[in-house]
Amino acid sequence: MRTLPVAALAMALVAAGCGLLSKKHAVSIEEQAVPIGSRWNATLSTPANLSGALQVRGTAWMAPAGDNRTRVYISVANAAPGGVHPWHVHHGHCDNSGGVVGPADAYGTLRIKDDGTASADVQIPMATPTSGDYDVNVHASPENMGTIIACGNLAPPSQ
Repeated sequence: MRTLPVAALAMALVAAGCGLLSKKHAVSIEEQAVPIGSRWNATLSTPANLSGALQVRGTAWMAPAGDNRTRVYISVANAAPGGVHPWHVHHGHCDNSGGVVGPADAYGTLRIKDDGTASADVQIPMATPTSGDYDVNVHASPENMGTIIACGNLAPPSQ
């Protein structure tokens, strides 16, 4: 007759391990979530010429944010704690990057936390592009804009 209590205890342990008894949600939905199908997406990494010295990685995306506005999000990891890095969306590709998309001062800087991560979420005053080539650059510092420590080409939304 001990089988029932043991089975109940086993089920409770499994439920606790799966998070079924906790009050935390397994998935949190951002209030202003942007549908993935409308986003330009990029995976960022350190350029080959800096590989070994740095290994910054991250993601970025841009999407419509309303009337003549584009929302741009970036997240980086494995960066040097305390670093301050300007970042922008540029015309072109990582190997042939052109001018900044929108006003450069709309992007601000990434301030790297103690765990090596940083993120930013901005809106730039322009309509989201529907075609073209774009990349996201993370610059070494405000004083060293010529050195790119992470870059990713933005892939257009799937149609």
